[in-house]
Amino acid sequence: MNGVDSKSIDDVRHAGSPKDSSNVALDAAPKQTLRLLSYNIQAGIASSGYHHYVTHSWKHVLPCSGRRGNLDRIAELVRHYDIVGLQETDAGSLRSGYVNLTEYLSTRAGFPYWYDQTNRNLGMFAQHSNGVLSRMRAEEITEHRLPGAIPGRGALSVRYGQSRDPLMLVFVHLALGRRARERQMGFLGDLASEYRHVIVMGDLNCRSDSPELAGFIRRAGFREPVHDLHTFPSWRPAQNIDHILVSPSIDVHEVSVLNYALSDHLPIAMEVSLPAEIDLSAHDYPALQGHEPRVAAV
Repeated sequence: MNGVDSKSIDDVRHAGSPKDSSNVALDAAPKQTLRLLSYNIQAGIASSGYHHYVTHSWKHVLPCSGRRGNLDRIAELVRHYDIVGLQETDAGSLRSGYVNLTEYLSTRAGFPYWYDQTNRNLGMFAQHSNGVLSRMRAEEITEHRLPGAIPGRGALSVRYGQSRDPLMLVFVHLALGRRARERQMGFLGDLASEYRHVIVMGDLNCRSDSPELAGFIRRAGFREPVHDLHTFPSWRPAQNIDHILVSPSIDVHEVSVLNYALSDHLPIAMEVSLPAEIDLSAHDYPALQGHEPRVAAV
């Protein structure tokens, strides 16, 4: 896929595009399957070289005519998935034309539920956020402020199912500095320890072989089924800093990096089967839109 890493799990055929993912062969057991996607969208700004960090820097502050078309292309991509974690989105500021980008993608891609968490609010100039798009209702959504010397990093935990063992998804964008990441991973490990079935996904800003990520996976009991899937930079991917980690109870069928250079990152996708005790059928939970989360401040 033009220099993009992709590897299959358990000899299941790798899907080369999001449309192919619906044709992946699954185990015969009647398990619930989920198609997951994690994507750092760089506030809807397309990049095709390091020079764009200079020549396109103004787009991080001011609106631009090409952003809407690029967001529509991102919407066409994410619409093939069940749950999507977004990093570097914007909650509605000058640079986005006062449009909440998570809500916009939810509408364009046909997701009934969405939620975003603003971690660094610069008022009218920028509202740096994480976002979630979901086809299922969540039972609970919690905002977490992650530790770090520089504030502005957060995590969203989204819980599905009312059983004793629900599914917990945690969406994150971790710090650039190693010491801050280690503290943040310690916090995430404590959070994940309360649940049996957990998926952590996002831009972790570190490689699979980094000491902090390897230690986090070992201490928290997670799996990264495939290592070294390169997602950054999108025009010549050489670093694997975007990840999806799962608990041992979750069966993984496929992991892939998609060759859709609509940001400075490439999206990473995973298809999983869930244990039978997790019930994702619709309940009378509050929708993600307008839902007031329980906020856990750190």
